[in-house]
Amino acid sequence: MDFIERLRAEFPEGFLTTEPSELAEWGRDWTRVHAPTPSAACFPRDTQEVARLLALCNAHGVKVVPSGGRTGLAGGAVAARGELVLSLSRMNRMEPVDVASRTVRVQAGAVTEAVHQHCAPHGLTWPVDFASKGSSQVGGNLSTNAGGVKVIKYGLTRQWVLGLEVVTAAGEVLQLGGALEKNNTGLDLRQLFIGSEGTLGVITAATLKLAPLPGRADVALLAVPDVAAVLRLFRDARTAALPLSAWEFFTEACLRRVERHRKLRSPFDARHGCYVLLETEGAEPAALEAWFARAFEQGLAQDGTLAESPSRGKELWALRESISESLSATGLPHKNDIALPIAELERFCGALDAVFAARYPGFEVCLFGHIGDGNLHVNVMKPDGMDKADFLRHAAASDEVMFSLVRAHGGSISAEHGVGLLKKKHLHYSRAPEELALMRAVKQALDPRGILNPGKVLDP
Repeated sequence: MDFIERLRAEFPEGFLTTEPSELAEWGRDWTRVHAPTPSAACFPRDTQEVARLLALCNAHGVKVVPSGGRTGLAGGAVAARGELVLSLSRMNRMEPVDVASRTVRVQAGAVTEAVHQHCAPHGLTWPVDFASKGSSQVGGNLSTNAGGVKVIKYGLTRQWVLGLEVVTAAGEVLQLGGALEKNNTGLDLRQLFIGSEGTLGVITAATLKLAPLPGRADVALLAVPDVAAVLRLFRDARTAALPLSAWEFFTEACLRRVERHRKLRSPFDARHGCYVLLETEGAEPAALEAWFARAFEQGLAQDGTLAESPSRGKELWALRESISESLSATGLPHKNDIALPIAELERFCGALDAVFAARYPGFEVCLFGHIGDGNLHVNVMKPDGMDKADFLRHAAASDEVMFSLVRAHGGSISAEHGVGLLKKKHLHYSRAPEELALMRAVKQALDPRGILNPGKVLDP
C-alpha cells in the first residue's frame, strides 16, 4: 500500500483529495511564479488529526506544505515539488470571547474578518487588519507575522497573541502560553513559531489578545507632489500628536490603474504625484479640522478631502485597498515588499528613482505602502511591448540593485510578506551569516528530517 492509499485508509472519508483541479487550487498562493504540483491535499478537522498526519509523514519522509488562506505573496504556501498540502481550512472554530481578559481562542483556519465579526458584539476586536482579511486565516497571519494597515497604532501580529497550540514535525502537540499575560519562565517559544512560515511546526490554534473597538474614526485623503512631501506631512501630523491609526500612501501611477480596473474616481480634479490616506481614532474634530486647514496654509498639501461620513471613508479606503488587485488586472507586476527606517525613506526613494531612470527608463514603477511603519510595496510593471521572459530577467536584475540600496539604508528585503520561495536567495541582504547559521540550527533541531515547508525561507 502506497502512502496516499494508507492515508485514505486511516483517515475519515473526505480527508484527502488527489483531484487535479483541486490540487492546482490548494497548492498555490497569490503568487504565480511557481506552478503547483502537490501529490495530495489533506483537510484535518482537529489537532489530533494534524498530529497523526505529521507523525506519519515524518516517519516516511513525506514533505508537507502547511496551507491557510493562501493569500501570501512570497510563495510560502506553494507546493511546487510534489509535497502534501496540509490545509487548515476546516479547522475554523472560534470559542466564546472572554470579555474580562479580552481574549478569544480560535482554530488556525478561522478567517481574519470572521474573528473581527465574532468579537465585535462585545465591543472588542483583534486589531490585525489588511486588504485580504476576508480570505486570510489566523494560522497564516501568525506564521508570517502579518502586518497591514494598522501597524502604526497596533503593531505586528505577534503583539496580539497570548498562546499557541503547535504540532511539531514529529507529531507532538505543544501548548505554549495559554491565556497568560505574564509568563516569565525562560524562552518564549511562541515567538519562535510566529513568523517562521510553517517551517518549524504547524500552528493549529491560538489564544488571541483583543483590543477595544475603535471609537470615532476619521478618514482623509490628501494630494501632495512627491514622496518627500508625503514624509513632510507625516512629520507634521506626528508633531501635532494626531491619534493616527493608519498612514498610507500611493502614487499617481497606482491611482490610474485603480481607476482603469475598478472604475473608481479620484475626488480631485487635478493629477498629483502622490496621495496620502490617513485615518485617526478618537481625534477631536476641531483639532483635526485645524490641522487639516493648516496643512494647506503651510503648503504641505495641494488638495484634500475629509470624509464626512463612514460610507465616504470606505470609498476613500477603497482607492488604497484596490491597488494590488488593480495592478494584477491591468498588467504584469513584479512585486517587492520592503521596509526602511522612516528617517531613510526619502533618501532611499530618491536613490531608487535614480536607478530606474538610468537603467530601466521604460519601466513604470507603482509605489504604495504603509509610510507610518516604513513599509513600501514596489511594483515594477511590464512594458506592453516587452516579452514576459525578458521583463522577468530585467526585473530580477533590478532586485539585486534595489536590495543593495535597502541594505545600505538599514532596511529589510521583506517587511510583511515573508521570505517563502521568492526571497530566500536574497536573505543575505538582511541577515548576517551568523544569523543564518543559527536559523538553520533551529530548523535542524525542530525538523531534523526537513519535512515542514521544505525549501522555504532557507535552503537545506
